[in-house]
Amino acid sequence: MTDYRRVIELILEELARAGAVAPQRCSCHGFTFDCCPDRVRHVIDAGATRLGLHASEGGASGVSGYIDHTLLKPDATARDIERLCTEAAEWKFATVCINPTWVALAARLLRGTPVGVCTVVGFPLGANTPDVKQFEARRSMFDGASEIDMVINVGALKSGDVRLVTDDIRGVVSACHAAGAGSKVIIETALLTDEEKITACTLSKAAGADFVKTSTGFGPGGATVADIALMRRVVGDDMGVKASGGVRDLEQTKAMIAAGASRIGASAGVRIVKESRGEAPPAVRAGGY
Repeated sequence: MTDYRRVIELILEELARAGAVAPQRCSCHGFTFDCCPDRVRHVIDAGATRLGLHASEGGASGVSGYIDHTLLKPDATARDIERLCTEAAEWKFATVCINPTWVALAARLLRGTPVGVCTVVGFPLGANTPDVKQFEARRSMFDGASEIDMVINVGALKSGDVRLVTDDIRGVVSACHAAGAGSKVIIETALLTDEEKITACTLSKAAGADFVKTSTGFGPGGATVADIALMRRVVGDDMGVKASGGVRDLEQTKAMIAAGASRIGASAGVRIVKESRGEAPPAVRAGGY
């Protein structure tokens, strides 16, 4: 049985901790201290190419081991998924991240490889009821998913309904634990205040989730260094933090990892790995998200 009183106490403790130190301006970049922690500032000052990729999630495969090779477009075809899985096996990505309808196909194609199959539930709005998300997670794991990325009920969070958000997260996480699968909680940071981000991360940690994740990629914005640093501070070292949405090149990938990300969701995974090997020029970034 969930102790909602204790959950609320944890949230209040995190909010108090966040407000205990007055924001300080970073003289080099104009960020607040949460947005530009020392480890990120040193990376920027020294040049991103001098950052070593060494976090445990990356493993021996280097930068590719951080990446969930992602294709979540509604018009993706079976041929697109086959290509995605071929690339993931070739480049040794952590997982492929796909919509639930393609899980069985991906699991079959990747059988015998170290690449996992990740899917998304309650996607992309998070407005399904908790029982529906839990069923979707169970069905996806039955089809072969080894990791589940769930979208929280953003509206409930912004309404202050801690009980509903807790039940929402815990339902999926408990199903994942029972099946031996990993769980990630997408909090959609671009729609939240810092206080709401702290609340969402605290609830995810209390529910026993394995990761918190920034974005669906379908919201008004994606991952930022500031949000990754904030999320890492709240969840500590015991949980993973996934940067997702708008990570398109090696420079951005390194900055996210320096800020505390242990997984990267990206559709540009092949380019990122090629950049890390000196086989591709840096990506030219278009304006906007």
